[in-house]
Amino acid sequence: MTPLWKLNPSLPKGTPFTPGARHDVVVVGAGLTGLTTAVMLARAGKDVAVVDAGGIAELSSGGNTGKLSLLQGQQLAEIRKHHSASLVRAYVDANRAGMQWLTGFADDAGVPYRRRTDHSYATGPEGLEAVMAVYETAKEAGLATRMLDAGDLSTVGFPATRAVALDDQVTIDPVLVAQALAQEFLAAGGTLHTGIRVTGAHALTNPRVTTPRGPLFAEHIVLATGTPILDRGLYFSKVRGMRSYCVSFRIPGAPPEGTFLAVDGPTRSIRPVAPEDGPAEVAQLVVGGNGHPVGRSDGETAAVDDLIEWTQQHFPGAEETHRWSAQDYESHNLIPFVGAMPRSLGRIRFATGYAKWGLSNAPAAALRLTAEITGTPMSDRPRWMKQIATRVTVPADIAQGATEGGKVAAAATRGWLAAEKNPVPVDRPAEGQGVVAHRSGQPVGVSTVDGVTRAVSAVCPHLGGVLDWNDAECTWDCPLHASRFAPDGTRIEGPALRDLTPLPRTKGD
Repeated sequence: MTPLWKLNPSLPKGTPFTPGARHDVVVVGAGLTGLTTAVMLARAGKDVAVVDAGGIAELSSGGNTGKLSLLQGQQLAEIRKHHSASLVRAYVDANRAGMQWLTGFADDAGVPYRRRTDHSYATGPEGLEAVMAVYETAKEAGLATRMLDAGDLSTVGFPATRAVALDDQVTIDPVLVAQALAQEFLAAGGTLHTGIRVTGAHALTNPRVTTPRGPLFAEHIVLATGTPILDRGLYFSKVRGMRSYCVSFRIPGAPPEGTFLAVDGPTRSIRPVAPEDGPAEVAQLVVGGNGHPVGRSDGETAAVDDLIEWTQQHFPGAEETHRWSAQDYESHNLIPFVGAMPRSLGRIRFATGYAKWGLSNAPAAALRLTAEITGTPMSDRPRWMKQIATRVTVPADIAQGATEGGKVAAAATRGWLAAEKNPVPVDRPAEGQGVVAHRSGQPVGVSTVDGVTRAVSAVCPHLGGVLDWNDAECTWDCPLHASRFAPDGTRIEGPALRDLTPLPRTKGD
Protein backbone atom coordinates (compact mmCIF):
# COMPACT_ATOMS: atom_id res chain seq x y z
CA MET A 1 0.00 0.00 0.00
CA THR A 2 1.85 3.06 -1.31
CA PRO A 3 0.56 6.58 -0.64
CA LEU A 4 -0.13 8.81 -3.62
CA TRP A 5 2.58 11.20 -2.43
CA LYS A 6 5.33 8.55 -2.57
CA LEU A 7 5.34 7.80 -6.29
CA ASN A 8 8.77 9.20 -7.14
CA PRO A 9 10.09 10.88 -4.01
CA SER A 10 13.59 12.29 -4.19
CA LEU A 11 14.30 11.93 -0.50
CA PRO A 12 17.79 12.36 0.96
CA LYS A 13 19.29 9.15 2.33
CA GLY A 14 21.25 10.87 5.07
CA THR A 15 24.83 10.87 6.29
CA PRO A 16 27.22 8.16 7.54
CA PHE A 17 26.73 7.03 11.13
CA THR A 18 29.56 7.59 13.58
CA PRO A 19 29.09 5.70 16.87
CA GLY A 20 29.72 7.85 19.91
CA ALA A 21 29.24 11.16 18.07
CA ARG A 22 28.12 14.12 20.17
CA HIS A 23 25.53 16.73 19.25
CA ASP A 24 23.59 19.46 20.99
CA VAL A 25 20.32 17.68 20.19
CA VAL A 26 19.39 14.23 18.89
CA VAL A 27 15.92 14.01 17.34
CA VAL A 28 14.47 10.51 16.98
CA GLY A 29 12.08 10.39 14.02
CA ALA A 30 12.27 11.90 10.53
CA GLY A 31 8.59 12.72 10.13
CA LEU A 32 7.07 16.18 10.21
CA THR A 33 7.58 16.64 13.96
CA GLY A 34 11.19 15.55 13.90
CA LEU A 35 12.14 17.49 10.79
CA THR A 36 10.38 20.74 11.74
CA THR A 37 11.99 20.59 15.18
CA ALA A 38 15.39 19.88 13.62
CA VAL A 39 15.08 22.78 11.17
CA MET A 40 14.01 25.23 13.89
CA LEU A 41 16.88 24.17 16.15
CA ALA A 42 19.39 24.32 13.29
CA ARG A 43 18.22 27.86 12.52
CA ALA A 44 18.85 28.65 16.20
CA GLY A 45 22.45 27.53 15.83
CA LYS A 46 22.19 24.08 17.39
CA ASP A 47 24.14 21.04 16.22
CA VAL A 48 21.34 18.54 15.55
CA ALA A 49 21.22 14.91 14.46
CA VAL A 50 18.03 13.21 13.25
CA VAL A 51 17.80 9.41 13.46
CA ASP A 52 15.07 7.22 11.96
CA ALA A 53 14.66 3.46 11.65
CA GLY A 54 13.22 3.96 8.18
CA GLY A 55 13.44 6.91 5.84
CA ILE A 56 12.04 10.42 5.65
CA ALA A 57 8.25 10.58 6.12
CA GLU A 58 8.26 6.80 6.36
CA LEU A 59 5.04 6.35 8.32
CA SER A 60 2.25 8.76 9.33
CA SER A 61 3.77 11.85 7.72
CA GLY A 62 3.97 10.10 4.37
CA GLY A 63 0.43 8.79 4.72
CA ASN A 64 -1.08 12.17 5.60
CA THR A 65 -3.98 13.36 3.45
CA GLY A 66 -2.28 16.74 3.03
CA LYS A 67 -5.16 18.67 4.62
CA LEU A 68 -4.10 21.61 6.77
CA SER A 69 -7.12 23.09 8.54
CA LEU A 70 -8.05 24.84 11.76
CA LEU A 71 -11.64 23.54 11.52
CA GLN A 72 -10.71 19.87 11.95
CA GLY A 73 -14.09 18.15 11.73
CA GLN A 74 -15.54 17.69 15.23
CA GLN A 75 -12.24 18.18 17.05
CA LEU A 76 -12.95 21.61 18.54
CA ALA A 77 -16.47 20.70 19.64
CA GLU A 78 -15.26 17.49 21.25
CA ILE A 79 -12.60 19.37 23.25
CA ARG A 80 -15.17 21.98 24.28
CA LYS A 81 -17.50 19.34 25.76
CA HIS A 82 -15.25 18.96 28.78
CA HIS A 83 -12.90 21.95 28.70
CA SER A 84 -12.98 25.71 28.82
CA ALA A 85 -13.40 27.99 25.85
CA SER A 86 -9.96 29.44 26.60
CA LEU A 87 -8.32 26.01 26.20
CA VAL A 88 -10.07 25.49 22.85
CA ARG A 89 -8.87 28.92 21.75
CA ALA A 90 -5.33 28.05 22.86
CA TYR A 91 -5.52 24.84 20.82
CA VAL A 92 -6.71 26.78 17.77
CA ASP A 93 -3.99 29.40 18.25
CA ALA A 94 -1.37 26.65 18.49
CA ASN A 95 -2.58 25.12 15.24
CA ARG A 96 -2.71 28.55 13.61
CA ALA A 97 0.92 29.11 14.60
CA GLY A 98 1.81 25.71 13.17
CA MET A 99 -0.05 26.46 9.94
CA GLN A 100 1.62 29.85 9.56
CA TRP A 101 5.05 28.34 10.14
CA LEU A 102 4.50 25.53 7.65
CA THR A 103 3.07 27.71 4.88
CA GLY A 104 5.82 30.28 5.47
CA PHE A 105 8.39 27.52 5.14
CA ALA A 106 6.68 26.25 1.97
CA ASP A 107 6.74 29.74 0.47
CA ASP A 108 10.47 30.09 1.16
CA ALA A 109 11.30 26.55 -0.01
CA GLY A 110 9.18 26.72 -3.16
CA VAL A 111 6.80 23.95 -2.09
CA PRO A 112 3.46 24.58 -3.83
CA TYR A 113 0.14 24.43 -2.02
CA ARG A 114 -3.43 25.58 -2.53
CA ARG A 115 -5.84 27.59 -0.42
CA ARG A 116 -9.26 25.96 -0.15
CA THR A 117 -12.46 26.17 1.87
CA ASP A 118 -12.70 23.38 4.43
CA HIS A 119 -16.07 21.94 5.49
CA SER A 120 -17.27 19.96 8.49
CA TYR A 121 -20.48 18.47 7.12
CA ALA A 122 -23.45 16.32 8.08
CA THR A 123 -24.49 13.46 5.82
CA GLY A 124 -28.02 13.34 7.23
CA PRO A 125 -30.38 14.71 9.91
CA GLU A 126 -28.57 12.85 12.68
CA GLY A 127 -25.50 15.02 12.11
CA LEU A 128 -27.19 18.43 12.29
CA GLU A 129 -26.68 18.83 16.03
CA ALA A 130 -22.99 18.00 15.67
CA VAL A 131 -22.59 20.55 12.86
CA MET A 132 -24.19 23.24 15.01
CA ALA A 133 -21.84 22.38 17.90
CA VAL A 134 -18.86 22.70 15.55
CA TYR A 135 -20.12 26.07 14.32
CA GLU A 136 -20.67 27.51 17.78
CA THR A 137 -17.36 26.23 19.14
CA ALA A 138 -15.39 27.49 16.16
CA LYS A 139 -17.01 30.93 16.44
CA GLU A 140 -16.25 31.00 20.17
CA ALA A 141 -12.61 30.17 19.36
CA GLY A 142 -12.36 33.11 16.99
CA LEU A 143 -12.64 31.35 13.64
CA ALA A 144 -14.52 33.09 10.83
CA THR A 145 -16.79 30.17 10.03
CA ARG A 146 -20.10 30.28 8.17
CA MET A 147 -23.00 27.87 7.93
CA LEU A 148 -24.10 26.29 4.65
CA ASP A 149 -27.40 24.54 4.00
CA ALA A 150 -28.30 21.72 1.62
CA GLY A 151 -28.82 24.13 -1.27
CA ASP A 152 -25.29 25.49 -0.90
CA LEU A 153 -23.97 21.93 -0.97
CA SER A 154 -26.05 20.58 -3.85
CA THR A 155 -23.14 20.39 -6.30
CA VAL A 156 -20.59 18.52 -4.14
CA GLY A 157 -21.64 15.12 -5.50
CA PHE A 158 -22.23 13.25 -2.22
CA PRO A 159 -24.84 13.43 0.59
CA ALA A 160 -24.39 16.64 2.60
CA THR A 161 -27.30 18.28 4.40
CA ARG A 162 -25.49 21.07 6.22
CA ALA A 163 -21.90 22.19 6.79
CA VAL A 164 -19.65 24.59 8.64
CA ALA A 165 -17.24 26.26 6.21
CA LEU A 166 -13.90 27.91 6.91
CA ASP A 167 -12.12 29.69 4.07
CA ASP A 168 -8.40 30.00 3.41
CA GLN A 169 -7.33 26.55 4.60
CA VAL A 170 -4.60 24.58 2.84
CA THR A 171 -3.95 21.42 0.85
CA ILE A 172 -0.33 20.39 0.25
CA ASP A 173 1.78 17.37 -0.65
CA PRO A 174 3.15 16.19 2.74
CA VAL A 175 6.10 14.29 1.27
CA LEU A 176 7.25 17.34 -0.69
CA VAL A 177 7.17 19.25 2.58
CA ALA A 178 9.25 16.58 4.33
CA GLN A 179 11.71 16.51 1.43
CA ALA A 180 12.18 20.28 1.57
CA LEU A 181 12.62 20.19 5.36
CA ALA A 182 15.31 17.53 5.07
CA GLN A 183 17.10 19.47 2.34
CA GLU A 184 17.21 22.67 4.40
CA PHE A 185 18.31 20.73 7.47
CA LEU A 186 21.20 19.10 5.63
CA ALA A 187 22.18 22.37 3.94
CA ALA A 188 22.42 23.96 7.39
CA GLY A 189 24.93 21.32 8.47
CA GLY A 190 22.50 18.95 10.19
CA THR A 191 23.20 15.23 10.50
CA LEU A 192 20.59 12.78 9.19
CA HIS A 193 20.78 9.05 9.86
CA THR A 194 18.17 6.88 8.14
CA GLY A 195 17.80 3.13 8.47
CA ILE A 196 19.06 3.13 12.07
CA ARG A 197 16.70 2.16 14.85
CA VAL A 198 16.92 3.86 18.22
CA THR A 199 16.38 1.26 20.95
CA GLY A 200 16.53 3.49 24.02
CA ALA A 201 17.09 6.97 25.42
CA HIS A 202 18.82 7.77 28.69
CA ALA A 203 19.01 10.98 30.73
CA LEU A 204 21.76 9.77 33.11
CA THR A 205 24.60 9.92 33.49
CA ASN A 206 25.56 10.98 30.02
CA PRO A 207 22.42 11.78 27.95
CA ARG A 208 22.31 9.50 24.93
CA VAL A 209 20.28 7.36 22.60
CA THR A 210 21.24 3.78 21.93
CA THR A 211 21.20 1.99 18.58
CA PRO A 212 22.44 -1.42 17.39
CA ARG A 213 25.40 0.43 15.86
CA GLY A 214 26.35 2.32 18.99
CA PRO A 215 25.24 5.37 20.99
CA LEU A 216 24.79 9.02 20.08
CA PHE A 217 25.28 11.61 22.81
CA ALA A 218 23.47 14.92 23.19
CA GLU A 219 22.50 17.54 25.74
CA HIS A 220 18.87 17.18 24.66
CA ILE A 221 16.89 14.32 23.13
CA VAL A 222 13.56 14.69 21.30
CA LEU A 223 11.35 11.64 20.72
CA ALA A 224 9.34 12.46 17.60
CA THR A 225 8.23 8.87 17.13
CA GLY A 226 4.43 9.00 16.90
CA THR A 227 4.13 7.63 20.42
CA PRO A 228 7.10 7.73 22.81
CA ILE A 229 9.45 4.76 22.71
CA LEU A 230 9.98 5.13 26.46
CA ASP A 231 7.42 3.92 28.98
CA ARG A 232 8.20 6.55 31.61
CA GLY A 233 5.14 8.71 32.10
CA LEU A 234 2.98 5.84 30.77
CA TYR A 235 2.02 7.88 27.73
CA PHE A 236 1.30 4.68 25.81
CA SER A 237 -1.77 4.40 28.09
CA LYS A 238 -2.72 8.09 27.73
CA VAL A 239 -3.15 7.95 23.97
CA ARG A 240 -4.74 5.42 21.65
CA GLY A 241 -3.42 4.43 18.25
CA MET A 242 -5.85 4.77 15.35
CA ARG A 243 -5.52 3.48 11.81
CA SER A 244 -7.43 5.14 8.98
CA TYR A 245 -7.52 4.53 5.25
CA CYS A 246 -7.18 6.54 2.06
CA VAL A 247 -7.79 5.78 -1.59
CA SER A 248 -6.91 8.06 -4.50
CA PHE A 249 -8.91 8.12 -7.72
CA ARG A 250 -8.97 9.30 -11.30
CA ILE A 251 -12.42 10.70 -11.93
CA PRO A 252 -14.11 11.71 -15.21
CA GLY A 253 -15.26 15.15 -14.07
CA ALA A 254 -14.01 17.87 -11.77
CA PRO A 255 -13.71 17.04 -8.06
CA PRO A 256 -15.31 19.21 -5.38
CA GLU A 257 -13.37 22.45 -4.97
CA GLY A 258 -13.13 22.38 -1.18
CA THR A 259 -12.12 19.81 1.42
CA PHE A 260 -14.71 17.96 3.48
CA LEU A 261 -14.90 15.89 6.66
CA ALA A 262 -18.12 14.25 7.85
CA VAL A 263 -19.18 14.75 11.47
CA ASP A 264 -21.54 11.75 11.46
CA GLY A 265 -21.00 8.18 10.35
CA PRO A 266 -19.62 6.74 8.29
CA THR A 267 -16.63 9.09 8.39
CA ARG A 268 -15.60 10.40 5.01
CA SER A 269 -12.71 12.75 4.33
CA ILE A 270 -12.71 14.26 0.82
CA ARG A 271 -9.75 16.07 -0.63
CA PRO A 272 -9.30 17.16 -4.28
CA VAL A 273 -5.88 17.04 -5.90
CA ALA A 274 -4.62 19.82 -8.18
CA PRO A 275 -1.18 20.53 -9.69
CA GLU A 276 -0.52 22.99 -6.85
CA ASP A 277 -1.04 20.45 -4.07
CA GLY A 278 -0.23 16.99 -5.40
CA PRO A 279 0.32 14.72 -8.42
CA ALA A 280 -2.87 15.69 -10.26
CA GLU A 281 -1.60 13.93 -13.38
CA VAL A 282 -2.09 10.67 -11.45
CA ALA A 283 -5.24 11.28 -9.38
CA GLN A 284 -7.75 14.04 -8.83
CA LEU A 285 -9.48 12.92 -5.64
CA VAL A 286 -8.53 11.38 -2.28
CA VAL A 287 -11.19 9.80 -0.08
CA GLY A 288 -10.40 8.67 3.44
CA GLY A 289 -12.15 7.31 6.49
CA ASN A 290 -13.21 4.13 8.30
CA GLY A 291 -10.72 4.62 11.11
CA HIS A 292 -10.51 2.21 14.03
CA PRO A 293 -8.24 1.47 16.99
CA VAL A 294 -5.15 -0.45 15.91
CA GLY A 295 -5.59 -4.21 16.06
CA ARG A 296 -9.33 -3.96 16.71
CA SER A 297 -11.01 -4.37 13.33
CA ASP A 298 -13.21 -6.94 11.67
CA GLY A 299 -11.29 -6.47 8.42
CA GLU A 300 -8.94 -3.78 7.18
CA THR A 301 -9.32 -4.72 3.51
CA ALA A 302 -13.09 -4.43 3.90
CA ALA A 303 -12.62 -0.89 5.22
CA VAL A 304 -10.72 0.07 2.07
CA ASP A 305 -13.23 -1.67 -0.21
CA ASP A 306 -16.01 0.29 1.48
CA LEU A 307 -14.30 3.59 0.61
CA ILE A 308 -13.97 2.49 -3.00
CA GLU A 309 -17.62 1.44 -3.22
CA TRP A 310 -18.76 4.76 -1.71
CA THR A 311 -16.63 6.80 -4.10
CA GLN A 312 -17.72 4.93 -7.19
CA GLN A 313 -21.34 5.36 -6.13
CA HIS A 314 -21.07 9.15 -5.80
CA PHE A 315 -18.41 9.78 -8.46
CA PRO A 316 -19.41 7.40 -11.29
CA GLY A 317 -16.44 6.25 -13.32
CA ALA A 318 -13.95 6.79 -10.49
CA GLU A 319 -10.89 4.55 -10.92
CA GLU A 320 -8.66 3.65 -7.99
CA THR A 321 -4.99 4.62 -8.39
CA HIS A 322 -3.50 4.08 -4.91
CA ARG A 323 -4.59 2.89 -1.49
CA TRP A 324 -2.85 3.36 1.82
CA SER A 325 -3.33 3.80 5.54
CA ALA A 326 -1.65 5.69 8.34
CA GLN A 327 -1.43 5.49 12.10
CA ASP A 328 -2.19 8.42 14.35
CA TYR A 329 -2.39 8.78 18.11
CA GLU A 330 -5.00 10.76 19.99
CA SER A 331 -4.88 11.75 23.65
CA HIS A 332 -7.92 11.11 25.76
CA ASN A 333 -8.77 14.84 25.81
CA LEU A 334 -7.66 15.44 22.19
CA ILE A 335 -4.96 17.96 23.23
CA PRO A 336 -1.45 16.79 22.21
CA PHE A 337 1.16 15.97 24.82
CA VAL A 338 4.31 18.03 24.24
CA GLY A 339 7.23 18.69 26.56
CA ALA A 340 9.71 17.05 28.93
CA MET A 341 9.25 13.44 29.95
CA PRO A 342 8.96 12.70 33.66
CA ARG A 343 12.20 11.76 35.43
CA SER A 344 14.33 12.94 32.54
CA LEU A 345 15.83 16.06 34.18
CA GLY A 346 14.46 18.06 31.25
CA ARG A 347 16.82 16.29 28.87
CA ILE A 348 14.31 14.08 27.03
CA ARG A 349 11.32 15.65 25.33
CA PHE A 350 8.53 14.23 23.20
CA ALA A 351 5.35 15.03 21.28
CA THR A 352 2.35 12.80 20.64
CA GLY A 353 -1.43 12.80 20.32
CA TYR A 354 -2.15 14.88 17.20
CA ALA A 355 -5.42 13.03 16.47
CA LYS A 356 -4.77 13.03 12.68
CA TRP A 357 -3.99 16.77 12.45
CA GLY A 358 -0.22 16.55 12.20
CA LEU A 359 0.34 19.17 9.50
CA SER A 360 -0.47 21.93 11.99
CA ASN A 361 0.14 20.19 15.32
CA ALA A 362 3.63 18.99 14.34
CA PRO A 363 5.11 22.46 13.68
CA ALA A 364 3.20 23.78 16.72
CA ALA A 365 4.87 21.11 18.84
CA ALA A 366 8.22 21.93 17.24
CA LEU A 367 7.79 25.60 18.16
CA ARG A 368 7.25 24.65 21.78
CA LEU A 369 10.08 22.10 21.89
CA THR A 370 12.45 24.61 20.33
CA ALA A 371 11.47 27.31 22.83
CA GLU A 372 12.14 24.92 25.71
CA ILE A 373 15.46 23.62 24.38
CA THR A 374 16.81 27.07 23.50
CA GLY A 375 15.68 28.48 26.85
CA THR A 376 13.25 31.09 25.57
CA PRO A 377 11.95 32.92 28.68
CA MET A 378 8.37 32.02 29.58
CA SER A 379 7.43 35.69 29.33
CA ASP A 380 8.48 35.69 25.68
CA ARG A 381 6.46 32.63 24.72
CA PRO A 382 3.01 33.01 23.13
CA ARG A 383 -0.05 32.69 25.33
CA TRP A 384 -1.21 29.45 23.72
CA MET A 385 2.09 27.79 24.54
CA LYS A 386 1.87 28.71 28.21
CA GLN A 387 -1.78 27.74 28.58
CA ILE A 388 -1.55 24.33 26.94
CA ALA A 389 1.57 23.58 28.99
CA THR A 390 -0.34 24.16 32.23
CA ARG A 391 -3.71 22.63 31.36
CA VAL A 392 -5.43 20.69 34.13
CA THR A 393 -6.70 17.13 33.82
CA VAL A 394 -10.47 17.10 34.40
CA PRO A 395 -12.70 14.19 35.52
CA ALA A 396 -13.87 13.59 31.95
CA ASP A 397 -10.27 13.00 30.86
CA ILE A 398 -9.84 10.44 33.64
CA ALA A 399 -13.12 8.77 32.69
CA GLN A 400 -12.11 8.56 29.05
CA GLY A 401 -8.78 7.06 30.05
CA ALA A 402 -10.53 4.50 32.22
CA THR A 403 -12.87 3.59 29.37
CA GLU A 404 -9.95 3.06 27.00
CA GLY A 405 -8.11 1.10 29.69
CA GLY A 406 -11.12 -1.21 29.97
CA LYS A 407 -11.10 -1.76 26.21
CA VAL A 408 -7.40 -2.56 26.31
CA ALA A 409 -7.94 -5.10 29.10
CA ALA A 410 -10.81 -6.69 27.19
CA ALA A 411 -8.71 -6.89 24.02
CA ALA A 412 -5.92 -8.56 25.97
CA THR A 413 -8.25 -11.19 27.36
CA ARG A 414 -9.94 -11.86 24.02
CA GLY A 415 -6.62 -12.33 22.29
CA TRP A 416 -5.35 -14.98 24.65
CA LEU A 417 -8.67 -16.83 24.76
CA ALA A 418 -8.98 -16.83 20.96
CA ALA A 419 -5.45 -18.13 20.52
CA GLU A 420 -6.14 -20.99 22.93
CA LYS A 421 -9.01 -22.23 20.75
CA ASN A 422 -6.89 -22.79 17.64
CA PRO A 423 -3.94 -25.14 17.19
CA VAL A 424 -1.24 -24.10 14.73
CA PRO A 425 -2.69 -25.02 11.29
CA VAL A 426 -1.19 -27.80 9.25
CA ASP A 427 -2.02 -26.05 5.99
CA ARG A 428 -0.30 -22.82 5.05
CA PRO A 429 -2.50 -19.70 5.22
CA ALA A 430 -3.62 -18.36 1.87
CA GLU A 431 -1.59 -15.59 0.26
CA GLY A 432 -1.94 -12.37 2.23
CA GLN A 433 -3.53 -14.07 5.22
CA GLY A 434 -2.36 -14.66 8.77
CA VAL A 435 -3.74 -16.67 11.69
CA VAL A 436 -3.04 -16.69 15.41
CA ALA A 437 -3.01 -20.11 17.07
CA HIS A 438 -1.38 -21.75 20.06
CA ARG A 439 1.55 -24.07 20.46
CA SER A 440 2.26 -25.41 23.95
CA GLY A 441 0.10 -22.66 25.41
CA GLN A 442 1.88 -19.81 23.59
CA PRO A 443 0.25 -17.73 20.79
CA VAL A 444 1.93 -18.18 17.42
CA GLY A 445 1.31 -16.03 14.34
CA VAL A 446 1.53 -17.79 10.97
CA SER A 447 1.24 -15.81 7.72
CA THR A 448 1.90 -16.17 4.02
CA VAL A 449 3.09 -13.08 2.16
CA ASP A 450 4.69 -13.01 -1.30
CA GLY A 451 4.67 -16.80 -1.31
CA VAL A 452 6.65 -17.09 1.93
CA THR A 453 5.06 -18.67 5.00
CA ARG A 454 6.50 -17.53 8.31
CA ALA A 455 5.79 -18.15 11.98
CA VAL A 456 6.54 -15.66 14.75
CA SER A 457 5.60 -15.20 18.35
CA ALA A 458 2.19 -13.53 18.35
CA VAL A 459 2.81 -11.86 21.72
CA CYS A 460 3.71 -8.17 21.61
CA PRO A 461 7.06 -7.63 23.38
CA HIS A 462 5.78 -4.38 24.89
CA LEU A 463 3.14 -5.56 27.39
CA GLY A 464 2.15 -9.01 26.18
CA GLY A 465 -0.89 -8.35 23.99
CA VAL A 466 -1.81 -11.05 21.48
CA LEU A 467 -1.41 -9.64 17.98
CA ASP A 468 -4.03 -9.39 15.26
CA TRP A 469 -3.43 -9.91 11.54
CA ASN A 470 -3.97 -6.80 9.38
CA ASP A 471 -5.09 -8.20 6.02
CA ALA A 472 -4.79 -4.88 4.17
CA GLU A 473 -1.14 -4.26 5.00
CA CYS A 474 -0.02 -7.76 5.93
CA THR A 475 1.20 -6.78 9.37
CA TRP A 476 0.82 -8.01 12.93
CA ASP A 477 -0.92 -5.28 14.96
CA CYS A 478 -1.22 -5.04 18.74
CA PRO A 479 -4.72 -4.19 20.03
CA LEU A 480 -3.34 -2.92 23.34
CA HIS A 481 -1.05 -0.01 22.53
CA ALA A 482 -0.73 -0.05 18.74
CA SER A 483 2.68 -1.57 18.09
CA ARG A 484 2.98 -3.08 14.62
CA PHE A 485 5.27 -5.69 13.06
CA ALA A 486 6.12 -7.00 9.59
CA PRO A 487 5.32 -10.64 8.68
CA ASP A 488 8.88 -11.66 9.61
CA GLY A 489 8.48 -9.99 13.02
CA THR A 490 10.41 -6.79 12.33
CA ARG A 491 9.08 -3.92 14.44
CA ILE A 492 7.45 -1.15 12.37
CA GLU A 493 6.14 1.33 14.93
CA GLY A 494 4.62 1.78 18.37
CA PRO A 495 5.94 1.58 21.94
CA ALA A 496 7.45 -1.89 21.46
CA LEU A 497 11.21 -1.74 20.95
CA ARG A 498 12.00 -5.35 20.04
CA ASP A 499 11.14 -7.50 17.04
CA LEU A 500 8.94 -10.55 17.34
CA THR A 501 10.71 -13.85 17.90
CA PRO A 502 10.84 -16.00 14.73
CA LEU A 503 9.53 -19.53 15.28
CA PRO A 504 9.57 -22.77 13.31
CA ARG A 505 6.59 -23.19 11.01
CA THR A 506 5.79 -26.53 12.72
CA LYS A 507 7.31 -28.38 15.62
CA GLY A 508 9.27 -30.49 13.19
CA ASP A 509 10.81 -27.57 11.25
